[in-house]
Amino acid sequence: MTSTDATTVTWLTQEAYDRLSKELDQLIVNRPAMAKEINDRREEGDLKENGGYHAAREEQGKQEGRILQLQQLLRGAKVGEAPDTGGKAGPGMVVTVQFDGDSDTETFLIGSREESETTELDVYSSASPLGQALTGASKGASVSYQTPTGKTMKVTLVDTRPFSG
Repeated sequence: MTSTDATTVTWLTQEAYDRLSKELDQLIVNRPAMAKEINDRREEGDLKENGGYHAAREEQGKQEGRILQLQQLLRGAKVGEAPDTGGKAGPGMVVTVQFDGDSDTETFLIGSREESETTELDVYSSASPLGQALTGASKGASVSYQTPTGKTMKVTLVDTRPFSG
């Protein structure tokens, strides 16, 4: 996942915001228990060969990283209904696209990966190459983007609508 700085706004449904807030609260409440676990493992003896101690320290690092990630995400979150973008693709919008040379269409949400638990749709980040290329595009527009492998892809925006959860 790409890091989110304090100025980035992420659109979230109320359900996703509440779920992430609860996760953050639980992680913060668990801090003393994690510190006790590390201390208990430390008292078992030689730290060089103490797998339990190192595992507890690694888990603490993961939890602290997730706490920071959630704090940044929630601080910059816009909660509620998807924004009205006047029919243009962007965060909070469900888009249907057709890839050049393919007769099938693909429909997905442009949003935070945190929304993937609230929808059956695939979710593409607005920071992804495809998300960036589509953001601001209107129905009928064709845009190109470069995949992580360096291939240039062309896609046409067939439809766009606000995400309703």
